[in-house]
Amino acid sequence: MEVNENLSEKAVYDLDLVRRAVDKKDQKAYAELMSRYRDSIYFMLLKMINNKDDAEDLTIEAFGKAFNRLHQYTPNFAFSTWLFKIASNNCIDWIRKQKKKRMLSIDAPIGTDDGDEMHIELKGQGPDPADVAIRNQKNELMREVVDKLKPRYRQLVELRYYQEYSYEEIAQELDLPLGTVKAQLFRAREFLMNLLDSRKDTI
Repeated sequence: MEVNENLSEKAVYDLDLVRRAVDKKDQKAYAELMSRYRDSIYFMLLKMINNKDDAEDLTIEAFGKAFNRLHQYTPNFAFSTWLFKIASNNCIDWIRKQKKKRMLSIDAPIGTDDGDEMHIELKGQGPDPADVAIRNQKNELMREVVDKLKPRYRQLVELRYYQEYSYEEIAQELDLPLGTVKAQLFRAREFLMNLLDSRKDTI
């Protein structure tokens, strides 16, 4: 990778982290890239969708996609620019899917000309592939990966993705502060993402 002379000091530092992550599979470099941009990505996504839980899930998803494509990054522009583009495009795709689901979920009865009411039942498009991968209990590989997590993280992932508890319900179930649940679940998903990344050729 040739370094673009127009890159700022911050961008040059990021580039060094990217090189370490790609060339040396340095997990600390991945972790530092995530810690440098996690909050700013989260707040950008929160502005786009105005839902904290979904913004947190999409933040993790954005990093997952970026890290899987990290070898494709070229320093013609800052890493942060590239990362924000991936995160915003992923969020736009997610918004489109949500709109499609809402359009296909017609619960209210429709009045007919003769005064009767008619209910239309249409099947939605269903969850996106990432949700299916993490929620599908029949997926033996996913189960195997989840089982490798530490017990407290495994329990959080199971409650969130297999039983579809909200953050508040998990906090109540485990008698933990809401902030602790969110922080630990965020960490659990980091571990899960790393484990999945190491097994991606098998998935």
